[in-house]
Amino acid sequence: MLLLGTTDLLGHVDSGKTSLSKALSTVASTASFDKNPQSKERGITLDLGFSSFTVEIPEHLQGGGHEQLQYTLVDCPGHAGLIRTIIGGAQIIDLMILVVDIVKGMQTQTAECLVIGQIACNKMIVVLNKVDLIPEAKREATVEKMKKKMTMTLKNTKFAGCPIVPVAAKPGGPEGTDTEGMGVQELIDTLKLNTYLPQRSPEGDFIFAVDHCFSIRGQGTVMTGTVLHGSIAVNDTVEIPSMKVIKKIKSMQMFKQPIDKIKQGDRAGVCVTQFDPKLLERGLVCTQGVLPTIIAAIVSVEKIPYFKGTISTKAKFHITMGHETVMGRVSFFGETPIGNNTENIFDTSGSVKAIDYTKEYLYMDELHGKGDKKSNEGSTEESSLIPSCQYALIELEKPVICSRNCLVIGSRLDTDIHSNTCRLAFHGQLLEAITDPKYPETILPKLKVYKNKLKEGIVERLADDYSVICRGLFKKESNIELFVGLKVTLSTGESGTIEGGFGQSGKFKVRIPNGVEASTKEALTSKKKAKGKSKNKESTEASTATEEPQVTITLSLAFKRYIYDPKKLMKQT
Repeated sequence: MLLLGTTDLLGHVDSGKTSLSKALSTVASTASFDKNPQSKERGITLDLGFSSFTVEIPEHLQGGGHEQLQYTLVDCPGHAGLIRTIIGGAQIIDLMILVVDIVKGMQTQTAECLVIGQIACNKMIVVLNKVDLIPEAKREATVEKMKKKMTMTLKNTKFAGCPIVPVAAKPGGPEGTDTEGMGVQELIDTLKLNTYLPQRSPEGDFIFAVDHCFSIRGQGTVMTGTVLHGSIAVNDTVEIPSMKVIKKIKSMQMFKQPIDKIKQGDRAGVCVTQFDPKLLERGLVCTQGVLPTIIAAIVSVEKIPYFKGTISTKAKFHITMGHETVMGRVSFFGETPIGNNTENIFDTSGSVKAIDYTKEYLYMDELHGKGDKKSNEGSTEESSLIPSCQYALIELEKPVICSRNCLVIGSRLDTDIHSNTCRLAFHGQLLEAITDPKYPETILPKLKVYKNKLKEGIVERLADDYSVICRGLFKKESNIELFVGLKVTLSTGESGTIEGGFGQSGKFKVRIPNGVEASTKEALTSKKKAKGKSKNKESTEASTATEEPQVTITLSLAFKRYIYDPKKLMKQT
């Protein structure tokens, strides 16, 4: 019996990933080792390539009834323009091999692959490839120097202290005559020591991530891919949700071996009949009715620290969900922490809980990183706090079909690939798949995302012992009736409520239930001339009409406005 593990090889273009896959593998799939004609023509990997090899079960995994361990290798493209293909492969990583050209060291796309690894998996091995290009007299010193550099690079990542193995997968390069690589056995031994048992379950609905589709004459159409969830057997039916097509499974193979059933984590080929392979290059196959067509989503989000730009609300990003990447507009909001309390945000598995429509969330102008500090540091105002958990509403330009709770990555893939900057901006987990085209009217009003608002005005004069006339809070055309009953606070300390408009110029009347303080009355009745000195009686009478209180008394109105509320109502606490 075999244990199955998926190992992705990632790294910069021309770092030798495909050569390393060839050196390790004993069984190749139909799409491995750059068999794509365009790959051969351009000399680079253009798509995900799959192969495998088998070893004796390592000592620390013995006792489970297994005699051998099979590794499934995923050779990912390294070119910057193909990063979305790499992100698609990130959904199925158990262990990552980061391939670094020892001559060139860490490059921009190497760093992006490292970021993807941090998001998608928990274990990594670094391979320093092409050590044969270093003169033998300098080789050992160069390897040690590069190991120290990589150790420092990984120091503040989850992969700190991971194994670093020097290798020459194809000594002499493409034209080399050596068939046996240097350090390959050491790499296999390191893989065995770092292998763990991924959690697999045959339970639940079947979801299969298809990465290649082709026909075999006399048999049918084969869809190769990885089982993300559940299990399926020969003669069961599956849906291709992008086309609403139902097909019966005729046969299945796992690396050229016929099988009757596949489950979560398995890499396999599934054969169906009467289906044109040109209709499905990459996508999902599933139990009928399981996968929704998503037009918007609510996701938990974290900023990727290597992304240097601002991630602003209303900005557009490339959004990757499953194997699909489309443009989407983001709007951020978050749970505000009470001190350092973050309990009840995560469930027992460590995943972020589903969005809670009974809670209130603070609107955010931008996404914050874990180490960010806001400009008004030290303030106790709610708006000055970094949210303990951040979310985003993502409105997609094109519908996407993906599994619930899938990985979500936001990127700026239109950034110049020569700019030496990380294009991956944020990542998260899909919490709410929105399928209703009328969601702005049916779903968003339930989402209690608010902005804190503060308006300030001026107390113009005393109306009576319990009322003042004010101005400056509203424009002439404002509907003051919407604000009637809201509380205001005078700079002199009194609290009151807005009673209604006063005249036609935006002025309004405020009721002070406990009465206006004597000092406030004095300030309001002690007048000063608005302009200059009077020279005669006539000008004195004219200036008296423009006299104002000796001391300026202000008032403030603080409230919450819910941004998705169609009635635009305001709330005070």
